[in-house]
Amino acid sequence: MSGKAPIREIPIDRIDVLNPRERNQKVFQELVQSIRDLGLKKPITVTARASSSGEQRYGLVCGQGRMEAFQALGQTHIPAQVVEASDDEAFVMSLVENIARHTPRTLELLETIRSLRKRGHAVPAIARKIGLDHKWVGGMLDLLEKGEQRLVTAVEAGRVPLAVAIAIAQAGDSDSGVQEVMQGAYENGTLRGGKLMAVKRLIDDRRRAGKGYHQRPGGRSNRKLTSSALVRAYNQEVERQKLLIRKADLVQQRLAFVSGAMARLLGDEDFVNLLRAEGLTSMPAALDPHRKGGELR
Repeated sequence: MSGKAPIREIPIDRIDVLNPRERNQKVFQELVQSIRDLGLKKPITVTARASSSGEQRYGLVCGQGRMEAFQALGQTHIPAQVVEASDDEAFVMSLVENIARHTPRTLELLETIRSLRKRGHAVPAIARKIGLDHKWVGGMLDLLEKGEQRLVTAVEAGRVPLAVAIAIAQAGDSDSGVQEVMQGAYENGTLRGGKLMAVKRLIDDRRRAGKGYHQRPGGRSNRKLTSSALVRAYNQEVERQKLLIRKADLVQQRLAFVSGAMARLLGDEDFVNLLRAEGLTSMPAALDPHRKGGELR
């Protein structure tokens, strides 16, 4: 936007909001109070538009909050910087301005990306406009187009790396393909420990309940709850709990083996002397439960 664009007092009722946004009411009231006390620090930005009636109208590029605050204060006109841009260009400028003004949440970025994509912008162009890596933009669009809501949410929350999510989506419903992705991610160090377990749970949920959430706003399901669905859900949960018990038993057996082996090793004076020589003078309680941890004898 050029700094040489003229500033005019224009009627608020002739301004059309091209990219409407919901406002946090507390923040909005603070803005109203600020304008009441100090006045408008920065004019809004609009672009001139033609109308069928011949009346001069304007498309809002940025400043929705300031304009609405002026309305709340009973003002009918507002200072505005008028720039030359088509409706499509103004819409893109509005999206970019909103991103540049604050650090957006991933959901806001996704909405921006989707809006630009629907308007026919290519992935590299979208990435340039909003200052993001084109691989990230393309990957998220790919997940959205495949209906992978669970994977998108997990990427947003940082639970799954984008590259892994894309590979899982490309594997589709193939269990063997998904397992290959998991194995590769484990071997190259992308998924380890808690993150690996989180992705496994995500894949189980995706396999059992689908790629999306199929819910209305407020969390209520679109699908009618039936007795057979309840029984099926109960049986699935029972099987999941049985699997957890089997895994817990296996872990307990392995820990008991390790603990027993350590007890024998610690009974060997040569082994204990070797540990001392290496500076390993204490032992975790879990590996030596009889002594509850502490210094080596």
